[in-house]
Amino acid sequence: MSRTRVAVVGGGRSSEHHVSLASAAGIRAALDPYRYAVLGLTIEQDGGWSTADRVRLPYGAVDAARILSAVDVVIPALHGPRGEDGTFAGFMDVLGVPCTGSGVRAGALAMDKWATKLVAAELGIATAPGVLVTAAQALDVLGPGPGAGVELPVVVKPVAAGSSHGVTLVTDVAGLGPAVAAALALDDRVLLEQVVRGREVDVAVLERPDGELVVSPGLEIRLRHGAAFFDTAGKYDGGADLVTPADLPAPVSADLGEAARTLYRALGCAGVARFDFFVTDSGVVLNEVNTSPGFTPRSQVPRMFAAAGIGYGRLLDLMIRSALVRGPQRGTSVSSVASGRQANLTGA
Repeated sequence: MSRTRVAVVGGGRSSEHHVSLASAAGIRAALDPYRYAVLGLTIEQDGGWSTADRVRLPYGAVDAARILSAVDVVIPALHGPRGEDGTFAGFMDVLGVPCTGSGVRAGALAMDKWATKLVAAELGIATAPGVLVTAAQALDVLGPGPGAGVELPVVVKPVAAGSSHGVTLVTDVAGLGPAVAAALALDDRVLLEQVVRGREVDVAVLERPDGELVVSPGLEIRLRHGAAFFDTAGKYDGGADLVTPADLPAPVSADLGEAARTLYRALGCAGVARFDFFVTDSGVVLNEVNTSPGFTPRSQVPRMFAAAGIGYGRLLDLMIRSALVRGPQRGTSVSSVASGRQANLTGA
C-alpha cells in the first residue's frame, strides 16, 4: 500500500521560530514511517526556505511551492504571525493542497486577540475587561498619568503574538509605559486587560474525520517559583506544573467544553485548536484562542488528548485524515461535509 505523502513545515519569521522548529521535529518523529512518507521544510527567520536539515532552497518560496504541490497533505507547525495567522493557510489554498488546522479566516480571527474578544462577547462568553491601544495612541499611555483610563493592575500584551512574548503584568503607573513599548515592538496594537483572578485551565477541540468535535480533558496551569503569570519562561523553562486532567466539578467542565465548541464553530476552526480560560467564582472567562498550538510530545494539547486515551501519533493520524476529507480549505470544515456529531471527553 502506498504511503501518504506528508510535508511538515516549521520555523517561520515570528518570535516563536524556535518553538515552531521543536513542534515540527516532534511531529516528524511521531509519524509512522510505514504509513507516511514524510519530508520537512523550514521557513527561516529571514524568509528563506530550507529542508528540515537546513539545506537552503535556492529559489525559496518558488521551490517550496513546487515541493508542497506534490504532497498529499501539509502539517504547518507554525506559531505566531506570518504563519498561524492564516497567511500560510492562504498559501496552501492558492496551491490547492490539503492542510491540517484552521484556514485563513479562523487563523486571522483567533490570532487577533481583540477580534476574538469581540466574537466571544457576541456569543455571551466572558473575557477580561480591557482596552485596545494603537501605536498612534501610545503617547497617551506613555505620557504622565495612568493613561487610557485603565485601572491597575493590568496585563499588557500585543494583539497578535504568542508564547507570551511581549506580555507584561503591570502593577504601578511607572511600569505601564515600558510595558506598552515592549508590546509595540511586536505589534502595532496592544491590549490592556484587567487581571482576572482564577484558575488557569485550557481545553482543546479536535475535529475528527467524520466531523465529530471532541473536547479534551482540561489542563490546569499551576504556577510555581513565585511566578506572577504564565509567561514565556513558565511555558518553556519549567516554571509551572501542567496538571491533566484538571480536577474540576462536572458543571465547570461542561461549561468549558460548551464555550470551546461554540468558539470553534463561530471562528470557523478546523483540525485542532486550544482554548485558554480562567475558571473564576463567577464562571469561565476566555483568555485566548490558539489555532496552531505548540505540538511537541510535552506540549499542552498532546498532553490533554493523551489523558483521554488519544496518543500523540494517533492525534496526528486523526488530524491528517480530517484534512484529507476536508480537502483544500477555502473556509470549510469537515463538519460541513459530515455529520457534525459532538463528543466531550472531559470526564475521560
